Amino acid sequence: MQLIRHSPYHHKFVGLGAEFVDRLGMASPLRFSSTEAEHRATREAVGIFDVYYQVPIEVAGRGATQLLQRHLVADIGALPVGRAVYSSLCNDNGGMVDDLTCFRLAPQRFWLFPTPSRIDAVVTTLSTDAPAHDCTVCNLGYKTAYLSVQGPRSRDLIARLTTADLSTPSLPFYSHTTATVADVPGTLLSRTGFSGELGYELFYPSECAEHVWDSVMTAGADLGVKPCGLGALRSLRIEKKYPIYGLDLDATTTPFEAGLGWTVKLDRPPFLASEALSRQKHDGVSRRLMSIEFDGLEVLPARGDPIMLDSQQVGSVTSSDRGYTVGKTLALGYVAAPKAKDGLRVIVKSAGGDVCEGVIKDRCAYDPSGKKVRT
Repeated sequence: MQLIRHSPYHHKFVGLGAEFVDRLGMASPLRFSSTEAEHRATREAVGIFDVYYQVPIEVAGRGATQLLQRHLVADIGALPVGRAVYSSLCNDNGGMVDDLTCFRLAPQRFWLFPTPSRIDAVVTTLSTDAPAHDCTVCNLGYKTAYLSVQGPRSRDLIARLTTADLSTPSLPFYSHTTATVADVPGTLLSRTGFSGELGYELFYPSECAEHVWDSVMTAGADLGVKPCGLGALRSLRIEKKYPIYGLDLDATTTPFEAGLGWTVKLDRPPFLASEALSRQKHDGVSRRLMSIEFDGLEVLPARGDPIMLDSQQVGSVTSSDRGYTVGKTLALGYVAAPKAKDGLRVIVKSAGGDVCEGVIKDRCAYDPSGKKVRT
């Protein structure tokens, strides 16, 4: 029988009646009440997510910056200490080995947060090249616990647990600091998340996990705090058109195809994927990752369902979920570039023969300006 691991909060989740799923061998809550209720709590108040399976990889040493400059599409050399950047680790063909977040903790010390299923791939890729750059690559495993506190009341909640300045001028979106939070010194406190809302992520020693969970839940009791599972995390992200590696992204997709061209910085010294990505930026792409909106919440296309236009297949669905805030089912899928036009009406056909009419959208359905996360 496959080993199912437990996070430090597992007994708390059992007591709350969580429904669990296997997340890469970790028993992870899918939902505590209903996905819709947890989704709405995060949009309207504050939701708490356990993402213990999201482990950090530390890259440190004299050539750490140069190693990451070679493999990531972001300009890591220009990243200030105390800031983070969303980027991709790409192969020399421009294909995405993973999308990840990079935190700069010191001039030559970084934490990477890859897709959980891609941890080994990222470690292997970077470790192979690390000796030449006089640095080390270390999977920190489960020494660090991690809670994501997301929603418009998240600042109010965190402010009850720390004296750190949480104002946007002091701690803007995609920045981080070290502070005492819930009486735990040395907590890494960041303005990051996967919800599309104002939010914070807390990283602290695993032995403090139960204490921090209790402190966060108590501090948010009158703010509408709810524990949330993977179901809400997925429905929140689809409203923001945030792609997931293994569904919407893989080693055959490039950042430009996935609508992530803004993460690629080509105006710097050459890096592993720069030639392929420069060529693709100049020549254009043959397909683009688009959002498709369906009226109501009844339909739910499956991964692989064909996207049809005038009886011709122009793409296929990569993922879908219900967008409870916008009142629509949303799907992501790669569409042939000439047909990837905002407002174009298409048909999605299920394996069972059901036909759903949807509208291609270039931008996300919820807060397309990104104002919420930068509040």
